[in-house]
Amino acid sequence: MARYQPPGGRGQQPRGTSPGRQLPPPDSVLRQRAVAALSLGFLSLLGLALGLGNLRRGILVAVVALVFGLTAIWLGATASKRARRSGTARPRGAVAGVVLGSLGLAFSALWLLVLVVFWPQLSAYYNCMASASTNNTAQQACHTQFTNSVGNEFGVLENGK
Repeated sequence: MARYQPPGGRGQQPRGTSPGRQLPPPDSVLRQRAVAALSLGFLSLLGLALGLGNLRRGILVAVVALVFGLTAIWLGATASKRARRSGTARPRGAVAGVVLGSLGLAFSALWLLVLVVFWPQLSAYYNCMASASTNNTAQQACHTQFTNSVGNEFGVLENGK
């Protein structure tokens, strides 16, 4: 059974589009930029997810994720811009690369900010947990000490002292 079509084709087209005009595909350089942006954006998030278990390694991982996120944003944005200038379709993955790169950039910047503000507390907590090993009572004491020290830091930040 055929669908009803109004006389003259498919009806009103959205503004800015013409019914039979389709943009040519982007050239291979733009597609490669978009894939690189998508890959780097994904790697920035994956690195943050996997690399934050160790405090000292977490700093390096956050800096690398920050650089990957910035690069993904730059590659994705320039690929889209160049495709628009050349009159071709936007390469697949360019927008996703910008989005993932932005998320990686935001999360890594947030993690670096947390490290700057709470470095003494985090360092003491990691050292305490390393010495506690598998002793549950010692681990609980480390957790309580960390919670109290972070609470004190928030009190200092709120009072502005």
